[in-house]
Amino acid sequence: MDEAERHFRQGMSYYRSEYYAKAQAEFMQAVQLDNTRPLYVSYLGLAVARVQRRFDEAEGLCHRALKMMRTDPQAYLNLAQVYVWAGRKEDAVDTLSMGLQYTKRDPRLQRLLLKLGVRRAPVIPFLDRRNFLNKQLGKLRHRMHRLVGEE
Repeated sequence: MDEAERHFRQGMSYYRSEYYAKAQAEFMQAVQLDNTRPLYVSYLGLAVARVQRRFDEAEGLCHRALKMMRTDPQAYLNLAQVYVWAGRKEDAVDTLSMGLQYTKRDPRLQRLLLKLGVRRAPVIPFLDRRNFLNKQLGKLRHRMHRLVGEE
């Protein structure tokens, strides 16, 4: 195991133990030693978002990781999490949906997508989602789906 990997593994250990600042420092060391491994870059982005709340920088790091390896489900999960913390749920959903295309429908991406609660289209599409009619008809549709056992 090389030094970059040791730093990355230590960072993962810190991250799982919720020592996010320590994890960020370890991920930074790993990336400085080897910036060609997408997972290192992706987790650095995740830590930057978590610790410093610098979402633009975190998003850039996660995108850089995805460009290196489009088929890594963890990179999509990390970018989606950055978007969730930044209050950009729609971007998180788009990222996970795109990830499903590149990762052979990874179940972790599907679970997070369900957890985010993808919303159905408004009942009357030419009216705004917040329109009184759409809200009431949406509630009715929801009750009907529950009655039939679709939700």
